[in-house]
Amino acid sequence: MSEPAVSSIKLETCQSISDIPRETWERLAGTGNPFLRYEFFEALETSRCTSEATGWTPSHLVFRVDGEIAGIAPAYLKTHSMGEYVFDWAWADAYRRYGMEYYPKLLLAVPFTPSQGPRLLLHSKLRDLLDARRLHDFLDTLIARLGAHSWHILFPNAQDQALLEQEGQLHRIGCQFHWHNRNYECFDEFLAELTSRKRKSIRKERRQVAEQDITFTRFDGQDISDHILATFYVFYQATYLKRGQRPYLNKAFFEQLRENMPEHLHVIMAVKDGEMIAGALFLSGKDTLYGRYWGCLDEYNHLHFETCYYQGIELAVELGLQTFDAGAQGEHKLVRGFEPMLTHSWHGVAHPGFHDAIETFTQEEAEQVMGYYEDTKTVLPFRQKDGA
Repeated sequence: MSEPAVSSIKLETCQSISDIPRETWERLAGTGNPFLRYEFFEALETSRCTSEATGWTPSHLVFRVDGEIAGIAPAYLKTHSMGEYVFDWAWADAYRRYGMEYYPKLLLAVPFTPSQGPRLLLHSKLRDLLDARRLHDFLDTLIARLGAHSWHILFPNAQDQALLEQEGQLHRIGCQFHWHNRNYECFDEFLAELTSRKRKSIRKERRQVAEQDITFTRFDGQDISDHILATFYVFYQATYLKRGQRPYLNKAFFEQLRENMPEHLHVIMAVKDGEMIAGALFLSGKDTLYGRYWGCLDEYNHLHFETCYYQGIELAVELGLQTFDAGAQGEHKLVRGFEPMLTHSWHGVAHPGFHDAIETFTQEEAEQVMGYYEDTKTVLPFRQKDGA
């Protein structure tokens, strides 16, 4: 690609992943991250999980340079804030109280997935041409054209954050807890890194699950039968129905993942008296295991921790993955060896008055989050190298 002028960069949107050639998407996004796979977004759309009816209208960004696609970004016009995990309900409520519309908004994110990763999938030469001011200007112009009132980029990685960093822009931080594989050969090697008290606590939890005559079976990719998938989906639905919500994802979505990207899929089922009683679905990437979907019908002592965390750690070790991202929130992960990490989001709000008010909010929120982040690091269960 020859060196283009900034004026030759054009930003447009398309209404379906199918409007972008698969080979172009894969060239820019790669295939190592399951949440950036063409097949993942295709499954969301063809299963109708992301559609105008669900409030997730696909509006994927396409950057063109001299007419050729040089960048893309998964994006949606949203009419609500559900399924995002960066909560702006208070912002929407403030707009409503002043008689103003907050929605639609333009969301650059992976739907229903609070996982950090690339969001701006740009050719290196295009990335070099853009800076924060130009990128923000492009997005501000785009939302005006789309009739949206704001734009939001959720959970971008460090490379995207560097491109988004600009004084006066709205930047939010959050805190998650991830497990890190320090070349462990087995679960016991991980436990050996913990204090004696924490080792005993985790072993006790695992023992109490086993004493309930619960065992675990793993199924990978195409070995996930229709029966296994249907049973898992019952458990997954239950997680939402217990909270009075409808699940974000339908069974057809999971069926398409199994058919089109099976190498990323793993299901762990808890079994008691020959019957499956709970299940968790994991996706594996190039260096990270993602635990995202879980459910059970009845409550068993420590079953959630075992199925979602300890079984996940064992899977990450077996697959040789360096990080286990078990989802958003969850302070209880700390004592089980998950370490705090900061997450980020960037926001562009068209209304100047609300922009200023939200900027004050994000600055105050950041101070609180940073304090919390530093506090959590003081209670990690890892022992000193010269201690027990």
